[in-house]
Amino acid sequence: MNRNRQTEILGGIITAIILILLIFLSNVEVNKLSYLESVASSIVSPIQRVFADLRNKIEGNSTYFSNMDNITKENEELKKRNSELETELRELEKIKADNATLQSYMNLTQKYSSYNTIPAYVINRDVSNFSSTLVLNVGSKDGVKENMTVIADKGLVGHVISVTENTSKVQVIIDSASTVSCTISTTNESIICKGTLENNQVLRASYIPTGAELIQGDSVYTSGIGGIYPKGIIIGTVKEIITTSNITDRYAIVEPVVDFSKVDTVLLILDN
Repeated sequence: MNRNRQTEILGGIITAIILILLIFLSNVEVNKLSYLESVASSIVSPIQRVFADLRNKIEGNSTYFSNMDNITKENEELKKRNSELETELRELEKIKADNATLQSYMNLTQKYSSYNTIPAYVINRDVSNFSSTLVLNVGSKDGVKENMTVIADKGLVGHVISVTENTSKVQVIIDSASTVSCTISTTNESIICKGTLENNQVLRASYIPTGAELIQGDSVYTSGIGGIYPKGIIIGTVKEIITTSNITDRYAIVEPVVDFSKVDTVLLILDN
């Protein structure tokens, strides 16, 4: 409103000046009119230009501020829409993650269809040289019991060592207190695989029969002896064979097929 008022005042001043000049010119002789018109024109024209520039500037500022209001409004609308899109993206990512988990469960169930299983995922992990355990999101209310075998897509994970109503703790096979009775694929000889304090990424295979010929790359499976793990679940491969002066003391380094730092979806075997 102030800018429009200023424009009206300027217009009024210009009009008043023109009227005064017309009155003055009407009382002047005709022969002097041309000269006076020229003088008046030279006086009035600059003034008109100045006022015209001022008027345009004021009107331009009014348009500028009007445009700024529109831009601010559009910016707020864009911010709101951006926030809505971010929320939708997070929801889509959650749906995608849930679908991936369900797909992993389906793949596992199909692969181990011969077992009666409970699906679960890892909610906490402690994988170190001193202790290697996982915590799962299933417990006694889901039918979980101690000593249940836990498997992942690639092979053996470990077994349940404690259970609460809603969770269960699993001792993985690389834990230094873990012992698994195994067989070697090429010879079918029985060996024992244990976790080590020195390296929590591998197992140490010992009690190798003196007549057994181990080969680097041999696959190692559960033997079914011991009452915890069913027979035939893959554990890993022979990475290295360590010979000693006494053949009864030789041992092998077995690399597990499961990456325990990354495993997230598992199955618990209900019966062996």
